[in-house]
Amino acid sequence: MTIIKINAITVADDSGDALAHRFAARAGAVDGSAGFEGFELLKPTDDRSTWLVITRWADEESFQAWVSSPAFGHGHRSEAPADGEPAAKPVGMSSELWSYDVAGGSNV
Repeated sequence: MTIIKINAITVADDSGDALAHRFAARAGAVDGSAGFEGFELLKPTDDRSTWLVITRWADEESFQAWVSSPAFGHGHRSEAPADGEPAAKPVGMSSELWSYDVAGGSNV
């Protein structure tokens, strides 16, 4: 049964585009992971500053295997500074990981 993992990332008012850019730069990086079923990055359309990263997995074991993988570590590391330049600041101010099971819905 599919499980849903939602990373709710709160960003500063001027950091949303940077978050979207960082995700776009890594598009497809998780696609080949065993048990991975899909991904969406949701941008708020109201006054909220929390973006949602929604992933779907075949089971908890598949998600945990990805979290423990070198690919996960690589994608979630801080960007290294260029020669003599400061490191890029984190985009997210805070985040929470939410876990859900699918309890109903439609195929439309």
